[in-house]
Amino acid sequence: VVSAMKTVCKNAVHVVEEKDKENSKKAISEAASKLDKAVAKGIIHKNKAARKKSRLMLKLNALDIKE
Repeated sequence: VVSAMKTVCKNAVHVVEEKDKENSKKAISEAASKLDKAVAKGIIHKNKAARKKSRLMLKLNALDIKE
C-alpha cells in the first residue's frame, strides 16, 4: 500500500511538471484516492494525507497561473 501510494504521488508530480492539464487532474485524483485508502487502513496519518493532497493541488493550480 505504501509503495503504491508513493508511486502514484510521484507520477502525479511528473505529469503536472509536463504541464498536461487534463492528465494532471486525473493523476492527482488517483493520488488522492490512494492517500485516502492509506489513511483508512491506518498506514499514514490523516494530516499527512491532507498535506500531500494540498501540495499536489498547489502544483496543479500553479499551472493555471502560468498559462
